[in-house]
Amino acid sequence: MNAQKLSKRLETVASFVPTGAVVADIGSDHAYLPCYLVQQGIVSQAVAGEVVKGPYESALRQVRAEGLLDHIQVRLADGLAAIEQDDRVDTVTIAGMGGPLIVSILEKHPEVLTSVTRLILQPNIHAKVIREWALAHGWAVLDEVILEEDDKIYEILVLQKGAMQLTEAEILLGTHLIAQHTAVFVKKWTKEIDNWQRILQDLNRAEATPDIQAKREELQQLIQLVEGVLAK
Repeated sequence: MNAQKLSKRLETVASFVPTGAVVADIGSDHAYLPCYLVQQGIVSQAVAGEVVKGPYESALRQVRAEGLLDHIQVRLADGLAAIEQDDRVDTVTIAGMGGPLIVSILEKHPEVLTSVTRLILQPNIHAKVIREWALAHGWAVLDEVILEEDDKIYEILVLQKGAMQLTEAEILLGTHLIAQHTAVFVKKWTKEIDNWQRILQDLNRAEATPDIQAKREELQQLIQLVEGVLAK
């Protein structure tokens, strides 16, 4: 992967960036995504933010090597603190982290999001917490994609400001992903059910304490919920 040829995962993230947007890529690593967006003519200005010095220096070297220092601001900062008001950022991408970490980044500097109209988020795990955050903070899921690359399954969520209502199944699995019902979606949740059933078998052999019983009931409900969706 490089700035000219992104991974399938990052290429999909890039596909949701509106033409002409001003984008901030938080946790930019080598800044491949913002470099690609500028080189493809999708955006003319971008911010690459990194909280760790090593990746920040890698991003800066990459942007310099691509000759894009006039188009991409590389900043060493904690999450959304990389975005300055004069940047006029309207689109934020955060990819390659766990869902809870992405949510903590969004919650740490909420004032930055007042001028942002689109969030493109790619959690490695626990996409559910992003949907819960969106529900609680006035964001709606515009689109979702699930894909497999190098034997790993990723979800990408595109959020815009607005109200929405989600069922318990939609919070866990994703409204759009349920509707698409792709082979990757079925594969992911079939594996999750298998894992929950293994845990359930272990719990059934354990001492029946109130905590164990509560965990058993929780897993049984999850299995029933997901099996119901997969059966449709």
